[in-house]
Amino acid sequence: MSYATYSDYYAKGHLAFENLKKLVGFMSHTAKQRGLDELRQVRAQSRGLYWFVGLFSALVNILMLAGPLYMLQVYDRVLGSRSEATLIALSLLVAFLYGMMGLLDYSRGRVMGRVGARFQAALDERVFNAVLRRAAIASDAKTSTGLRDLEAVQRLLTSPIFTALFDLPWTPLFLFGIAIFHPWLGALAVGGGFVLVVVAILNQITTKHPQAKANQTGFQSEMMSDQLRTEAEMIRSLGMSDAAFQRWQVARSEALTNHLKAADTGGLFSSMTKTLRLFLQSAMLGLGAYLVLQNELVLQNELTAGAMIAGSILLGRALAPIEMAIGQWALVTRAHKGWHSLAELLGEVPPEPERHPIASPQSTAERTKPDRHPARPATGRVKGGKFHNRTRHRCWCCWFIWCRQIHTGPRDHRCLAPSGW
Repeated sequence: MSYATYSDYYAKGHLAFENLKKLVGFMSHTAKQRGLDELRQVRAQSRGLYWFVGLFSALVNILMLAGPLYMLQVYDRVLGSRSEATLIALSLLVAFLYGMMGLLDYSRGRVMGRVGARFQAALDERVFNAVLRRAAIASDAKTSTGLRDLEAVQRLLTSPIFTALFDLPWTPLFLFGIAIFHPWLGALAVGGGFVLVVVAILNQITTKHPQAKANQTGFQSEMMSDQLRTEAEMIRSLGMSDAAFQRWQVARSEALTNHLKAADTGGLFSSMTKTLRLFLQSAMLGLGAYLVLQNELVLQNELTAGAMIAGSILLGRALAPIEMAIGQWALVTRAHKGWHSLAELLGEVPPEPERHPIASPQSTAERTKPDRHPARPATGRVKGGKFHNRTRHRCWCCWFIWCRQIHTGPRDHRCLAPSGW
């Protein structure tokens, strides 16, 4: 066979292999899409509760303006007029508003807790059955982490970072409120927010690989510990406890090292964000004081020192969702991975088709003629008896029991088999 023929065969084989890879990739993508559709359908069951959480979040963010407005009134009116009645009235009003804000914040937290519980309860049986059916064929990482992935998504839904997503759309409103006091204050707030967004993006890029590696090694160490615990009797009988511990300790040490690296990287960005936010608030106060000294920070044609205090509070509130997202980014990463792993698992293991129930057998045995010789021993033959089987399934246990008791006197010979036998 010539070299050209071999080359032709190789080219055809390579083309067939590439087509097979594309087909497998398309099938896996289709299966994952089915899983994503199923997860979204379950998530859509709580759509009404999401609207309630959005409404509560809007009210909470509106009530957040009570603090800055209180500062404005105290610094610009109460201190200037020295009116104790005004101070008492404003204090009572702001106490009531903060109480309502705390109640609404607590209520939306409880609602999100119910959303997470409903999501997990709706998928518990489905994920459990999918894990069992896939493990019966071939056990892999998806079968070992299926239920944990569901718990990771549930923890994200009930965490404060998810409620912070409802606060994030209100950040432009707070920045606009700062800009009302003075354009320079607004520019400082927008620039600080942009820097925090850049830090958040760098945090996501930098911590993605270390966090994934930490999760993988931690999972491997847990799998090894589960396997050793399953084979504990054999390990102890063979005197391999020390060797098993040393092997597990190597995997555990690697997992701890990767977790420390991921925690250090995430902690660096979290500390950077917190420090930057505090600096921006102090910078807001300093810039506001400079504008007051220059007679440029005016509100209603009057010099106001309360505007710089209010601007600092508004800036802290505007940047709070970004800071929280950076601080709890590990939870977001784990839930994101769990969401896609669940989609692949549910897409590859579709729900079982509904099975039609089979009617349970109902058989009875009865005597139609009295026995004229009750003292005669049983000969293995039944006289005057009938056997009724309504479901066309023979209940032989009742037949044998009836044959043994047919000569002992009149009794109620009903089916003694368990229900559903």
